Amino acid sequence: MASSNVDPIQTRGLSKRYRRVTALSDASIAVPEGRISALIGPNGAGKTTLLRLLAGLARPTGGEVAVLGSHPSQDSAFLADIGFLAQEIPLYRRFTAKDHIGIGAHLNARWDEASVVQRLATLGIPLGQRVGTLSGGQRAQLALALTLAKRPRLLLLDEPVAALDPLARRQFLAHLSEAVAGGGLTVVLSSHLIADLERICDHLILLAASRVQLCGDIDALLAEHQVLVGPAKDTTAIERDHTLVQAVRTARQATLLIRRNGPVIDPAYEASDVGLEELVLGYMGQPAGPTPKHLSAIGEDK
Repeated sequence: MASSNVDPIQTRGLSKRYRRVTALSDASIAVPEGRISALIGPNGAGKTTLLRLLAGLARPTGGEVAVLGSHPSQDSAFLADIGFLAQEIPLYRRFTAKDHIGIGAHLNARWDEASVVQRLATLGIPLGQRVGTLSGGQRAQLALALTLAKRPRLLLLDEPVAALDPLARRQFLAHLSEAVAGGGLTVVLSSHLIADLERICDHLILLAASRVQLCGDIDALLAEHQVLVGPAKDTTAIERDHTLVQAVRTARQATLLIRRNGPVIDPAYEASDVGLEELVLGYMGQPAGPTPKHLSAIGEDK
């Protein structure tokens, strides 16, 4: 059963194969309660597969997964605590917002109709208008309001803002932040839009080549990394003391993204802090292959 001392999401060695294709391999992650976790990775990295496994929409090939203290399934008790919103925003285009609210009340025991009505009124989204005639931003806001109305403990969002304009994205993310601030909700938000994620997320899951490259608090992960700029010389000493994530070399200069295991004492290099986009692109730019053993799921050396 769920416990306040147990992270809402815990996986160990989680894997999923579709025939000859490995969609997710050896994924070990932990997401603490009350966080908004950014799920980032290139297309085909396994983001949607991970979300489907967490939501009980797919079964793992190997490893372990616990969500809210239970094994994900299509059991009604489990699903009552899960909100899942896919990129295609699954709404009935011929139905009105009011129709959707009625369906939600019929299907969910903890349905909070007042919150949907209030949110839609604030956004100026008419209850009696067919969904197919609403704008993309209005449909996304309606879908989020409906998903939150079931009062889930875990919200899984798969690229929900990908097709929205900047203003609609900002409104959507502001609504999401308000819901988390109310307490009792943990979110995993998949997106390619790093600037949006940086605005509201405090936790990161980074996938590349179907593997977890990083998982942990964003501030802690940023503090562990540094960019070094210096002469294009042998970097063996740097690599002996630190983890070299990415190196960009020219004939005269080297720019290194490292994960520090202590202070950098080589005076030939100028050190600077790392931003989230720089960190993400550094790991995504690594050659495909197994995650190095020194990169753990929680951002600590092993």
